[in-house]
Amino acid sequence: MSQKSGELDQGLVDYLAQYITPHKRTAIERVLSQRTRFFTVVLEDIFKPHNASAVIRTSDCFGIQDIHLIEKTDTYKINPFVTRGASQWVDLHKYFSPDGSAVDQCFDALHQKGYKIYGTSPVADSQSIHELPLFPDQKIALVFGNEHEGISEEVKSKVDGLVHIPMRGFTESFNISVSASIFLFELIKRASAFESPNFHISEEERSELRLRWYKDIVPHADIHERHFRQQTQNL
Repeated sequence: MSQKSGELDQGLVDYLAQYITPHKRTAIERVLSQRTRFFTVVLEDIFKPHNASAVIRTSDCFGIQDIHLIEKTDTYKINPFVTRGASQWVDLHKYFSPDGSAVDQCFDALHQKGYKIYGTSPVADSQSIHELPLFPDQKIALVFGNEHEGISEEVKSKVDGLVHIPMRGFTESFNISVSASIFLFELIKRASAFESPNFHISEEERSELRLRWYKDIVPHADIHERHFRQQTQNL
C-alpha cells in the first residue's frame, strides 16, 4: 500500500466514521486489537451447512480471522441464523477444483503462509491437544473433517501431524463446532503464555480490515466513498 493510497484510505475511514456510532467504533477497535492469523481453521467437505456456520461463529468468537473451506462434493452456503453475522467479520477462503486437487491447493496456500497443518482425528498415532508443541514463531492450521467420516485419508496423508481431544466416555468424538471450540480455546490459552509478537495481526492488516468493515456496515457506503473521492480530487 503506497503512502498516498494509505492516506486516502485513512481519510475514507475518518469520513465513514461519522456514520458509525461511537459504541460500534469502540467495539471494532477492541476486536481488531485481538484479531489473529496465528491460528486458522480448515473445514473439509462439510456435509451440513449449519455445522460449518457454527464453526465460523466459533472462530469469530475466538478472534480467528481466516477460515478455509475445502469443497469436494459439498458446497458451503452460509446459514445466517447460525452465524449470527459472524461471516461478515471473517475471511472465507474456498478451494474447489474439478480435477480433485482442492486439498493440495489449500495446503500449498497455507504452507506458503508459514502454517504447520494438523488434522483433527482420534486415530492411535494422533497427539493429544494438550501435548501439541507450540512455538512463538510457528503458525498452526487445524483441519476438521465432515460429520460422517472426519478428515479424509487424503488429508491424513498430507498433513504435518494429527491431533485429538482426549475422550473419557464411550463416544469417540464431539460434534464439529464443539471440537473447534475446545481446540481453539486450548491453543489460544497456551499461546498466551509465550506472548508471541506475531500472534495478533499487524497494524497494516488492522487498517485494511477497519476500512472493509466500515464499508460493510455504513448504509450506502459506495455512494459515500464516491463523494469522498470526488471531494479529495477537487482539493
